[in-house]
Amino acid sequence: MVNQILKYFGSLPKEKCDKLNLLKEIYSYWNHRINIISRKDLDNFTLHHVIHSLSISKIIEFKPGTKILDAGTGGGLPGIPLAIIFPEV
Repeated sequence: MVNQILKYFGSLPKEKCDKLNLLKEIYSYWNHRINIISRKDLDNFTLHHVIHSLSISKIIEFKPGTKILDAGTGGGLPGIPLAIIFPEV
């Protein structure tokens, strides 16, 4: 997972990559209990969910204190990955 993240977001600090790396395990655990995302899509979790969630950061620079509304997109995506890389937002 880290290699895929680094491919697109190579400048992320190791601490943030480590946190993003834990997401697949957490989502996998909970997905078997409450079906957060399609079970068929867990194999592509990093690309289809984490990297897609972070893609907005390629075009928008969030300043500290900015408020972002995650309007019911489901499963904490894109909110959780964005919160990991922008903890001050």
